[in-house]
Amino acid sequence: MYSRVKSLLALAVFASLSFTSVVTADEIVRTGEGRNFYNNISIPPGAETLYLSGSGARPLEDGTWGDMEQQTIDTFSRFKETLESQGWSMEDIVQVRAFAVAGPYGELDFAGFNSGYQQFFGTDENPMKPVRSFVQIAGLVVEGWLIEIEIRAARMPK
Repeated sequence: MYSRVKSLLALAVFASLSFTSVVTADEIVRTGEGRNFYNNISIPPGAETLYLSGSGARPLEDGTWGDMEQQTIDTFSRFKETLESQGWSMEDIVQVRAFAVAGPYGELDFAGFNSGYQQFFGTDENPMKPVRSFVQIAGLVVEGWLIEIEIRAARMPK
């Protein structure tokens, strides 16, 4: 009888610990922090998600597109406007995927991308950083674009 009570007690403790871990897993967890991004972001069940894709720069007033940094800033500024208009924020972005092409002289301006990107992530205004991928490709649909970016955002329901 004593061993059966002990077994039931152990089972109850285990079940309560399991339940506790499920109940406390109600936040988005970021780990593996690097300078500009995290390596891992865990999104629990029940999180709201938002996907935005196919965004690139708008032409400047003089009809040109600007360099990689300018296009990156313009693209993330547009994402920020879209997110905020729907009640989201840049802090909610958990993934960035960037597709980039070399400029007119054949150089891929990764430093320009990072310079623009760093104005939006890991800042005082937005200390959060997403996981991210940066992929060089042969070309983009819009002539003049150096970068096309898609994002995924996630947050826990309020």
